[in-house]
Amino acid sequence: MTQAATAKAQLTELDEALHEALPGGKRVTVQFNPESLKLTFANQIQNNNTRSNGGSAAGGSGDQAQGTQGRQFVGAGTTKLAVQLWFDANAVDQGGDRIDDVRRLTQEVIYFITPKEASSDPTKFLPPGVRFAWGSFLFNGLVDGIEETMDFFSPEGKPLRATISLTLSQQTILVSSFSDSERVAGRPRTPGTSPMTPAAAGSTLQGLAAVAGAQWQHIAAANGIENPRLLQAGQLVDLSARVPQEPF
Repeated sequence: MTQAATAKAQLTELDEALHEALPGGKRVTVQFNPESLKLTFANQIQNNNTRSNGGSAAGGSGDQAQGTQGRQFVGAGTTKLAVQLWFDANAVDQGGDRIDDVRRLTQEVIYFITPKEASSDPTKFLPPGVRFAWGSFLFNGLVDGIEETMDFFSPEGKPLRATISLTLSQQTILVSSFSDSERVAGRPRTPGTSPMTPAAAGSTLQGLAAVAGAQWQHIAAANGIENPRLLQAGQLVDLSARVPQEPF
């Protein structure tokens, strides 16, 4: 039985409002999907408590309450995404010729941190907006930083393998959308034909299968899941799926 190929994550250049794909903008499909995605949520809090340290320590609970009241939310929350991408020049074949330097691949990602002239003001330079998309996971923002590590070299001293640690941020708290999660990445489904079970944060396919009284290997194959120990929170899984038996 032939399984559908797993969808690859993509980086897409956005307009300056960070809402829509920029017509004619840069699009990069990753060479290897990341093993995990790390999200960091933060709020900007300001402490307005001007009470001096010489105040009375007798009313402990009162002081604690006043300290809490002195804190003020002063700005929109932020969300940061950290992802690690791998590149291997030996794994790419362009017209029968191997790529001689892995930086020919990584420069496609470094493009997203390189400032360019702003369309709204030619005197200003801004890094391009970028959307990281992988299946139902979407993140629009700006690249904060890139760390590139080259760890394998040819006899001529050219780097052949590299790892990029990519950090993006957006000036809002990311709200997950599951409008596209009825379809397993890389495997189209007909809506409404199968009951879907949302994966809780930290859950594994083995655990979900055990509750359903099914074999997790069959469910993984039928749903196109590569890593049964790494399910995205909210990912919809068809626990009734079974791999058809192939004739001998």
